[in-house]
Amino acid sequence: MPRFAKEPDYRHGSIARTGILLINLGTPDAATSSAVRRYLRQFLSDPRVVEIPRLIWWVILNLFVLTTRPAKSAAKYALIWTRDGSPLLTWSTKQAKLLKGLLGERAARYGTPGPAVALGMRYGNPSVASAMDELKAAGCERILVLPMYPQYAASTTASAYDAVFAQMARYRNTPELHLVKAWHDFPGYIAALAARVRQSWSQNGRGEHLVLSFHGLPRYTLDQGDPYFCHCQKTARLLAAALQLEESEYTVAFQSRFGRTRWLEPYTSVALTQLARGGVKTVDVFCPGFVADCLETLEEIAMEGKQTFLAAGGKTLNHIACLNDDPAWIAALADFVALQLTNWPTTGQTSETPLEAAKIANLRAQKFGAKQ
Repeated sequence: MPRFAKEPDYRHGSIARTGILLINLGTPDAATSSAVRRYLRQFLSDPRVVEIPRLIWWVILNLFVLTTRPAKSAAKYALIWTRDGSPLLTWSTKQAKLLKGLLGERAARYGTPGPAVALGMRYGNPSVASAMDELKAAGCERILVLPMYPQYAASTTASAYDAVFAQMARYRNTPELHLVKAWHDFPGYIAALAARVRQSWSQNGRGEHLVLSFHGLPRYTLDQGDPYFCHCQKTARLLAAALQLEESEYTVAFQSRFGRTRWLEPYTSVALTQLARGGVKTVDVFCPGFVADCLETLEEIAMEGKQTFLAAGGKTLNHIACLNDDPAWIAALADFVALQLTNWPTTGQTSETPLEAAKIANLRAQKFGAKQ
């Protein structure tokens, strides 16, 4: 097997492009046990996701987790699967398409082409590797790596970087990278979240209490220096301020526990139970850490969370949809991308325009008989 992947055909005089690589967590290819097993094997084999000694975890994963969990998870995926397939993949694909279109429209005002945009999933398909190959084939010499996780965590953002670096090691002509670490407090993101909540209140009425539910992580990650918990708290605080909420009017909680270890608290299921038993009859639940609806929002919150709340005495749980393809969110995403690209200098800055330099390079290549 060759040490490096085959490079795209090189065209002398071509103008280098900028690419945007959007990375989300991933999804099974289908709501079946076999597809979920493949997905879980890749996901749970990531040492950033499960920080248990490899040999011990290999035994647990292969002899226990992958023999029981796929069927249970597949049944849950089946509840949210649509005609178009996975909601996470559907929404993520739309976001990439809309972002590319909006960036292209903005660039056209200045007579320049917009950046290329590609979507990669950390686990499953389309892979990060295939997305990077797509950007390379489009002539991208610079790639902005944007994990779609507003709050940084080693198990999400850093793991996405790992996939990027692994693919970079396969390239002979490596593109220049700009890595985005976190954007939990970006004003446009906060404004889009607030607008989403207000829209839900306008359409469905306002509940007595707002629960802001983030994906959970083991408690030890906070002790070992992962800023995720603090990022979530800041996002929640800024969102509450934008909505003019008092501390008593909202709760920050964490969902998706796995295993027996202690996770970040309070747990969303416990918070919902306590609110209902405390006399709260109507509650809104919003998941600011997820930019696209997925299993964790559509099944765990809108279905399981609702059952938990009602069983404890509550009357109505309203799940507020994620940002998905909301125009305000896409505009904020485009603004954030533009901000990241603004101060990214290009190499070899001269008095020649990129088009002039490309023409000169092409003529010189023809003079020396280079392949076109």
